[in-house]
Amino acid sequence: ALWAATAKASTPVLRTQRPVVGTAVDIVVEGADAQQLRSATEHAFARMRELEALLSKYDPQSPVSRVSAAAGKHPVAVPPAVMAVLRDAQRIHAVTDGAFDVTVGGLKAWHFGEGVQQMPQAEEVARQLSLVGAQDLVLDTNAGTAFLRRRGMALDLGGIAKLPILEAGMRVLQEHGIDNAMVNGGGDVLVRGQLQGRDWRVGLRDPRAPERILGVLALNEGFVAASGDYERSFIHAGRRYHHILDPHTGQPTRGPHGVTLASS
Repeated sequence: ALWAATAKASTPVLRTQRPVVGTAVDIVVEGADAQQLRSATEHAFARMRELEALLSKYDPQSPVSRVSAAAGKHPVAVPPAVMAVLRDAQRIHAVTDGAFDVTVGGLKAWHFGEGVQQMPQAEEVARQLSLVGAQDLVLDTNAGTAFLRRRGMALDLGGIAKLPILEAGMRVLQEHGIDNAMVNGGGDVLVRGQLQGRDWRVGLRDPRAPERILGVLALNEGFVAASGDYERSFIHAGRRYHHILDPHTGQPTRGPHGVTLASS
């Protein structure tokens, strides 16, 4: 999803871009008080980075990384914000019959980042696939702990953490009295209010040609969340392999090239 502005500002509009959750996050806010806009934006980015530090698998000190490091050994205490995401992940795992599984972090043979793309050996994928299974993620909400039952298991919240992080940023903007705001992070766009008296316009990408726009949604409340196999991928032996992994096979999914959800 893409955001687009179509009118000239009549009141102060602040646009700020910062790196968060592995992508460029844009915040656009409009209001009469420029200082209020700046302060609200800074606090929103600070809150999003706090949550990113809790939910990231790349930070070895994060609660998520500590849960993975303690797999097969002992439960790990996690903050309420992390527990909330893990509980949502387990609920989605159940309603999708396992199609969504945050224990795909165990599939460490796949690499889709710049400069580290590689085709793993089939035997290695098969071995790591045996470590995937959200039924072995044990959450104790009373004790506030998370536990992966088997050694070698690992969490990857990349498929679920970004939207809650962006939503937290939007809540901070609201708490600071901002009525007109947009938070856009790598395909997920949250909006409230308007921009120069008009609803926010969110473009929908064509999964087969991401540089092309299929259509535009006009929203004054809600979000548009988009993901697809075009975001991180590489070509091997004439076939494209992408970062959305099937927890049943250990391989990139086959089927729809992209999915967009809209809420208003």
